[in-house]
Amino acid sequence: MQLFVAKYETMDKFKLMQTFVRVAETGSFTAVATQMGVPRSLITRQIAGLEAQLRVKLMTRSTRSLSLTTAGSAYLEKCRVILNLVDATESNLVNDQFAPIGQIRISLPLSFGIQKLMPIMMEFAKENSEIKLAMDFSDRHSNLIEEGLDIAIRITSKLDSTDIVRKLGVCKLLTLASPGYLNLHGTPLTPSDLRHHVCLDYSLQPSISTWSYFQKGVLTDVSVEGRLVANNGEALAQAASVGLGIARQPDFIAESFIKRGELVEILNDFQGPDLGIYAVLPSNRYIPHRISVLMEYISKYLSS
Repeated sequence: MQLFVAKYETMDKFKLMQTFVRVAETGSFTAVATQMGVPRSLITRQIAGLEAQLRVKLMTRSTRSLSLTTAGSAYLEKCRVILNLVDATESNLVNDQFAPIGQIRISLPLSFGIQKLMPIMMEFAKENSEIKLAMDFSDRHSNLIEEGLDIAIRITSKLDSTDIVRKLGVCKLLTLASPGYLNLHGTPLTPSDLRHHVCLDYSLQPSISTWSYFQKGVLTDVSVEGRLVANNGEALAQAASVGLGIARQPDFIAESFIKRGELVEILNDFQGPDLGIYAVLPSNRYIPHRISVLMEYISKYLSS
């Protein structure tokens, strides 16, 4: 009987450790409760129960904030090591024997996600019947931990220093204008000529921005200005196609407009930095088997 109780307490301790790590990383009882689909009071009781078992205060709570004590910070790092080891051990036992299983919550960029990634995700779903996919299509910069996401696909030339990523592929930025716009306003011959043109910027900021180009091997920023900004590349390409200005868009958005003759590429001799296609992970914890399989699947298709 005593052995059974000890085993039960150990299993329960693992669950409490998992909950503690999630609360510590999100900084919110409410966020974790929402992710797990349970009442906030249950999460609060679990953390209080863990503190009672350990006989130490792990977190300091107030109505507006949550912070770890010194003991809580040390315990968090130990919990991560233990949980990573458990995940890795179990995964190594089953990876070669069983198909991936479980839910994957993934954030996908809007245009690239629908045009390029959705066909890949559908094939992945067909081949992995035990995987449940929850897909969020958005161009906003998601906070993976706060939103309970397992992975996000991002296209960018700049990563945050804290991002945990795997590079899946690359795409190129093209400078584009409609034939009608060029006939009316002339064709820029160098990046500096863009200062005299209306430019359509991918941004949520005011309409003054910079575009970067390599000139004689040096990456140079050029100030551009226009009266139309948007946070969706497809929308900006459409605006450029009817002559509202010059746009700079990744090749996967530009290709259909170029094929139809609605846009042409300009400044071909002045390339900018490539955009990386990255899988961003919520932390440096052990990557579950199902996430590794999905990353390999997407990387394989993008490289081909």
